[in-house]
Amino acid sequence: MNKKNNRLVGAGVLSAVAASLCCITPVLALISGASGVASTFSCMEPARPYLIGITVLVLGFAWYQKLKPRTAEEIQCDCEEDEKKPFMQTKTFLGIVTVFAALMLAFPNYAHIFYPSNDNKEVVIVNASDIQTVTFDVKGMTCNGCASHVENDVNKLPGIVKVDAIYEEATAKVEFDQTKVSVAQIEEAINGTGYKVVGKK
Repeated sequence: MNKKNNRLVGAGVLSAVAASLCCITPVLALISGASGVASTFSCMEPARPYLIGITVLVLGFAWYQKLKPRTAEEIQCDCEEDEKKPFMQTKTFLGIVTVFAALMLAFPNYAHIFYPSNDNKEVVIVNASDIQTVTFDVKGMTCNGCASHVENDVNKLPGIVKVDAIYEEATAKVEFDQTKVSVAQIEEAINGTGYKVVGKK
C-alpha cells in the first residue's frame, strides 16, 4: 500500500467518524459534563447516508488496491519487496482501520449503552392526583444516543416518574409529580442537552 492508499484509508476513517459525529457528540458531552454541545453535529444527520457510502467506497477501493493481482511490470520491478513494509502499508493495518470504521458507522445503534440506567431511581409520590404526563416535541434528536441523553438529564430532576424519549417521533414523554417539578423545569432540562423543545401537549 503506497502513500496514495494511506490517504484513502485516512479519508475512509474520516468519513466514518463524520457519519457518526451526530451520535458520538452526546456521549462525549455526557462524559465531559458539557451537555450543551451535544447537538452540535446533529445538522450532519441528513448527510449520514452519503458519508457511509463514501466510507464504503473508499475502504473498498483501498482493499481492491491491496488485494488486486500484480501486473507483469510490477513483478519485474520487484525492488521494494526485499524491504519490510511499514505497518501502515500492511493488510493488518487496513483490517484494523476497516473494523474501526465499521464500529464508528454502527455507533448510533449502541450509543445508548453509555448512558447510566435510571431503573433504580426512587420516586416518592404523596398523591396520585399530582402525577402529570406531558409530551414534549424535541428538535435535533437523531439517534438512540440522543434520546438517552434527554432521558438521562430529565431523570436528574426531582419528582420524575418516567421519561420516554423517542428520536424517530422527535418526542419526549415525561410522567412527573407536579408538586416537585414544573413543566418549565423539564423543558429547561431538555433544552440544556442542546436539543430544542418546539412544542408540548
